[in-house]
Amino acid sequence: MSTSTAKTNWAQFIPLVTVFFFWGFVAASNDILIPVFRKAFDLTQGQSQLVSVAFYVAYTVGSIIYMIISYLTKGDLINRIGYKNSLALGLVISALGTLLFYPAANMHSFPLMLSGLFTVALGFSLQQTVANPLAIALGPITTGSQRLTLAGGINNLGTTIGPLIVSFAIFGAATSTNTEMSIESVKTPYLVLGAAFLIVAVMLKMSSIPDKPAAVVEAEGDSNASRSSALKYPQLILGMIGIFVYVGVEVSTASNLPAYMEGNLGFQTKDIAPFISLYWASLMIGRWTGAVEAFTDNMNTQKYLRFLAPYLAFGVFLAVNKFMDHDLSHFYIYAVIILVLIAADMASKGNPARMLLIFSILGIVALLVGMATTGMTSVYAFTSVGLFCSTLWPCIFTLAISGLGKHTSQGSSFLIMMIMGGGFVSLLQGYVADVVSIHSSYIVGVLCFAYLAFYAWKVTGILKEQGIDFDKKISGGH
Repeated sequence: MSTSTAKTNWAQFIPLVTVFFFWGFVAASNDILIPVFRKAFDLTQGQSQLVSVAFYVAYTVGSIIYMIISYLTKGDLINRIGYKNSLALGLVISALGTLLFYPAANMHSFPLMLSGLFTVALGFSLQQTVANPLAIALGPITTGSQRLTLAGGINNLGTTIGPLIVSFAIFGAATSTNTEMSIESVKTPYLVLGAAFLIVAVMLKMSSIPDKPAAVVEAEGDSNASRSSALKYPQLILGMIGIFVYVGVEVSTASNLPAYMEGNLGFQTKDIAPFISLYWASLMIGRWTGAVEAFTDNMNTQKYLRFLAPYLAFGVFLAVNKFMDHDLSHFYIYAVIILVLIAADMASKGNPARMLLIFSILGIVALLVGMATTGMTSVYAFTSVGLFCSTLWPCIFTLAISGLGKHTSQGSSFLIMMIMGGGFVSLLQGYVADVVSIHSSYIVGVLCFAYLAFYAWKVTGILKEQGIDFDKKISGGH
């Protein structure tokens, strides 16, 4: 069946997005581990960002290993062992990484903690290489970016819950007066997570997800994919830099926020988790909003869902924090900021390049406001960066692999490699903070968004030269 007329295969899509949840849970939990490790191991702000470096550089190492194996075996590894088997293998590798938390906690070893995070992310690298193009392939190409946005929304359900659970494991309930942090307490959540990885690996093996989706088979015969390598496509090369700086600004904004709130605003570490949760929930809010077109072609229904979806996601955030006994009075005003997101989403009209441009500009504005203000106003501004990062990954990914045809898996691997930006940009901002101030260090994020705005403008012309026009695809799809 042609991908232009196919319907989204929800029976295959739903078990797939479970792995998206895991990625978010672990990635956001790192933002709680960073201040805990900084105090427990007496680290500088720059040194504490090695948590992000270890986690995100593993994606690059994993992609390099994938390419080496594919080269030595003279064939694409994922195409050889199948999409389903590749996902299961990635989950098993991640499960092995969680086991390292047990001896690391007992030995109070920071390097061993980093090794555990590195191994978990190594498995995630293989999972991401498979899952992102697979999410796009399980339905019509016109709603591929929206489907990936929806998967990202599930990812951010994990990012919303992760910091709260890890914070609870370390400090106890929010009403507790305990401010002491126990490294040993991180063992349990990560061992439970490892068991969950293995259970889902078995479930995926039993699922109806194909070893090779029909859309991928169709793409391999795409006449547009006549070039010898994925690296021959400028949309991919520029998109790789885009993924690097996008993951960089997304991660560094959150990972440096605890230090800002502690040092500049006097917050205790145990009270920061709800704000980290709000940051990652902001990505969920934005992604639920951007995903409405994956559910229906009816324009009137889409208008209603664009207002309903973000506030439903915001309600999930409030409900989870209420359950954890957190004070919600700081967060109600955020409902007004969400209106900016809704307006931006409507202005994008489903075009990934236009959405990338608009949201990147808003990200710049949010960071500049945060840097120009103090107190809770600056916290809301920095937190709202999550809203404007929310749909950038699917936009960049969709634009970068468009027209690659048989080189799609290879291109996906190159993009996953660039997730290392989450580590390097965080490290850069951490060192800038040590030299100047944590407040001023957010200029690093401004520069990242500036490149993304440039990519949005540049890639539109590149794709049109190759006969790919998303405005025509979207209007034709409706």
